[in-house]
Formats: sequence, C-alpha cells, structure tokens
Amino acid sequence: MDLATLKALKPTEFSAAADGYRSTSDMASAAKDRVDNQIAVAMRNSLKGEAATAAINQLKELGKNFHYVQVECGLVSAALEAFSYEVGAAKSKLDAALEGAQAARLTVNADGSITYPSSGEEGEDGKVPEGGTVSGLTDDTASAVGRQSANFDPNPNHRLAQDYADLIAAALKEATEADEKWAPKLRALKADDDLTVSDKDWADASSDTKGVSEAGKKYLDSLPQPPANGSPKDNAEWWKGLSAEEQAAWVSMQPDSVGALDGLPSTVRDEANRVVLAEAHGVAQGDYDAWLKEHPEPKRFQTYIDPYTGTVMKGVNVESQEWKDWEEARKNAHKSLDGINAIQSRFDATGKNGLPEAYLLGFSTEGDGRAIVANGNPDTADYQAVYVPGTTSELGNIDGNINRMVNVWHAANDEADGKSVSTITWLGYDAPDSVVKDAPFSNYAYDGAPTFNHFMDGLGTSHSGDSEPHRTVIGHSYGSTLVGASAQTGHLNADDVVFAGSPGVRVSGADEMDVPKGHVWNEEADGDPVPDLGRWGHGGDGFIIPSDHEFGANQMTTDTDGHSGYWDERSKSLRNQALVVVGKGDSVVLKPPPDPWAHVK
Repeated sequence: MDLATLKALKPTEFSAAADGYRSTSDMASAAKDRVDNQIAVAMRNSLKGEAATAAINQLKELGKNFHYVQVECGLVSAALEAFSYEVGAAKSKLDAALEGAQAARLTVNADGSITYPSSGEEGEDGKVPEGGTVSGLTDDTASAVGRQSANFDPNPNHRLAQDYADLIAAALKEATEADEKWAPKLRALKADDDLTVSDKDWADASSDTKGVSEAGKKYLDSLPQPPANGSPKDNAEWWKGLSAEEQAAWVSMQPDSVGALDGLPSTVRDEANRVVLAEAHGVAQGDYDAWLKEHPEPKRFQTYIDPYTGTVMKGVNVESQEWKDWEEARKNAHKSLDGINAIQSRFDATGKNGLPEAYLLGFSTEGDGRAIVANGNPDTADYQAVYVPGTTSELGNIDGNINRMVNVWHAANDEADGKSVSTITWLGYDAPDSVVKDAPFSNYAYDGAPTFNHFMDGLGTSHSGDSEPHRTVIGHSYGSTLVGASAQTGHLNADDVVFAGSPGVRVSGADEMDVPKGHVWNEEADGDPVPDLGRWGHGGDGFIIPSDHEFGANQMTTDTDGHSGYWDERSKSLRNQALVVVGKGDSVVLKPPPDPWAHVK
C-alpha cells in the first residue's frame, strides 16, 4: 500500500460495511429461528402425510441456508471490523507523522521519504548544514543505524525527518500487511453457487472461523476481555458491558469460548454453540468419510467351520472376526456424529407434543465429548431441573440422556399448573467409562464438581424471571456421586436433589447435601444392581448410600425395573421426579419406612 492510498483511505467505510453484514447476519438468524421454531413446528403439528414430510424437510434445508448465511455474514462482519481496526491504527500513525512533519516544516514526498531544509549553526566554512532527503526504515537494525547517523548530523532537521520517515514507513508496512492478510481471508468467505449447505460447506466454515479468529487476534485483544477464571456474575457483567458490535465479534470469532461461559444468557450460549455444532458436524463427517476410504469394509460373512471337527458347515454363515473388529472401529469413528445427530434430532423435535425449543448451553467433541441441552429456556423458566448422567455417558450416546429429560419435561409440565419448565441434560464432565474399572474411583466426581457448581451458579445469574425459579438436581448412577461431591466441596445452588440408582454420593447423610431439610429424594428400582455395588463394593464395610434408611433421604415409590428405567413414560418413578421438580414434594408417593421388627417376625 502506498502513501497516497493510505492517506485517502477511510477505515470507517469498512466499519460501515461490517455493520451491513452484521445486520444481514442478524436477519438470517431471525429467519432461521422463525423457520425452525414457528413455521416448521406449525406444519409438524397440523399436517400429516408424505407431502407434509417433504415440505418440512425442505424447511429444514432452508433453515440450514439461513444459518449458514448468519455464520458467514457474521465472519465477514468481524473480518471487516478487524481490518478497519488494523488499517485504522496504521492510518492514525500516518496522520500523526504527516501532521508532525508539516509542523516541523518538512516535506513529505510521494514515496514517503522526507526532505528536510538546511539548518543549524554555521560551520568553519561559514555555511549552515545542508538539508537532504531520508527514507523510512522499518528494520530494527537499519532504523537504529539511521537514527545514529542523524544524531551525528549537525542539522537538527535530519533527526526529525528520520523519525517521521520511519513512522510513515511503519504505517505503510502495517497497512500493507493488514491488506495482504485480510484480502484473501475476505475473498475466501463466500459460499458455493448453489442452494445446498453441505457438510463440506460447514467444514469450510469451521476453517473460516479459525482463520478469521487467528488473523483477527489484534482486534479481539483490543476488545474488553472475558474475566480470567471469572465467576458467572463476572462473565455476565463483562457481556453486558460489550457493545452490540463487540458481542457479535466474540460470537463470530470465538463461538466455542462464548458458548462455554456460565452466566451469559442462554440465547447467547445457544447461538454460539449451534455454530460450533454445525461446524463440528461438517468436520466430523469429513473425518468419517476419510476413515471409510482408508478402511474399506471387509467381507462380512464366512462359512462356519466346526471348531471341534474342522467340518465345513455348508449353508451356515457367520460374521468374520475381521468384520467384527472393523465394525467396532467404524462405530468408534462415528461416535461424534452420533452425538451431534442426536442433538440435532432434539432440535428437530421442537413442537412435537408441545415440546419447547431446545437450547444448546455447552458443546465440545474433545475427549469423550461434552453437551448441555435444555428443553425450554432456563432463563425464563419457573422450574428448572438439571440431570447429571452416570458411568459410560459420553457425546456418542447422549441421545438416551436427552430423551430422559424430554420425558421429565413432559411429566413436569403436566404438573406445573401453567408455569414454565426447563429440564437440562448436563454432560459437562468426564464420566467413568467402565463400571468395574473406573466407577469405584471418586476422582471423576471431584474433578467435575467445580464445573457443575459453576454451571448451577450460572443458572442463577442468567435467570431473568420475575422471581427465583425452583431448581432441582437429578443425579443418576455415578452422576449422583458427582452431585454429592459438588455439595460436599461447594455450593450446590439447588432447592431439591433427586438420586436414582445411586452407588453412593460421598457424604454420609442427606443433611450434608446443601439443600433444605427434607428435600433429598431417592429412587431404587427392583433389579438395579448399582446401589448394591455401592453398598457392598467397599469390602462390605457398611458404606451408606442414599437408598439406606440411615442416609435420611425421602424414599420414593419406584415402579420401574433395572438401572435405566427410572424415566419410563407414564411410570410412578417418572411422575414422582416431576412432582419434586415443580415443588410438589408433598404429593410424592413414598415407600413405607422399614419395619424395625421385621427380623423378629
């Protein structure tokens, strides 16, 4: 970039263009929400048949288009703002140099060099030191040599001219670097010339997000930064203090960071995390397709050979071990997609049987994955329920845990007397992978407890209703252990706690659960082996678990079987949980207390 171009450049024009793209992004976001949560919902509830299904599928594609426009226009806006900031800084540096040179009566030439007049004391020859022309230097070593040379010159204008020339050269260099950096970035922010938003498009969007974020670091660093290790209240104050432009920049350039901040409005976290989800789907699909190409499916069936006689059993085929190994590896390669698709399926279920809009309050594919999915907006809900799943829970199998909280929402909504309910699946920790190998250890619970407490505090901070909501925590299996560790080591910020199939909660009684007396509840189903694993899995030392009378929990009637049936539809087990969620503990059906004389009879 040359002097004339930078001198004439108006950074505010790029900022104005950024405003236009941001407005387009906002309009696309509003259109996406209207398509997904109003039009599609209305069609889903009122129309049936193949034509209706086809129309709803077309609306889903339209919603994807609007979402893609929202994301890409948001990135263009952020890139333009970042370019405006960087080139604006260079322009300010140039303007200061030109103003200073003019005040010093120096002549700035078209190439950025500066001509200075003769000046100083007369020498022995009776002449005033001559003037000259200097060019700006940006290399540190060359610049130091140039300044040293100017210092030795008896003409004082030489040093002034060199300083201003260096400043002009630095400004031109910064502007040129900004132009060369952002021009290809902006050219890359364009979609294919079609109406289909493919997984490849979202993978490209993921690359675009990383590229704009990395290139725009100077701009982001200039904005107010989120508090380091801030509390949810700190996070909320930071967010409220940002301008609309700054908020949009953070969501576009750092959606994963914004989506993870407890205390921010659920609508903001949902918007940011849906960007992360869509981009992650594109990347994961590409990775899976590449895996399939590198690992072609082997022959599935082979003729059975009797292992004792060696006889070939004609007409009897069995799956080969090679195929079984391949299929296990394939499923593992597809796990991230399984989780992402499950979350998307919940989005697509909005409106079915009155199910409210879903909010994605957390998402990551790192490790076993993380996801926090809410049914209904917790910020406006009168009743909140947060469910913590247990051993073997991960992103790849989150569908079952999401469905459990869908069932709790329906049951609680039936008991809520017209008030609003939000039920949340919180997979925000690294759950044990194995009941035998990992679940006996408490480190998973204590490692996850601070994150859970932080999230619960965030629910309180972001709530915008007229009154405080009634908040219930539901812990299943090892999830109950984490809930106990959270109460033991911090503030649980809940009104009620429900345990289901608990192997133990790290505290010895209900009075240590950081909720009002009488507000700890427990369910143990027939055929659930986990409570006994906790009760007797410590060498038979009488370890107290919530199912034991001595623990002091309210023992709810449980009519389901096994370890996973506590959320079966139309069950007493589910309804009892729902009654607790809506603050109707007095209506819960309890088991009769144990008969102290039973051993005598």
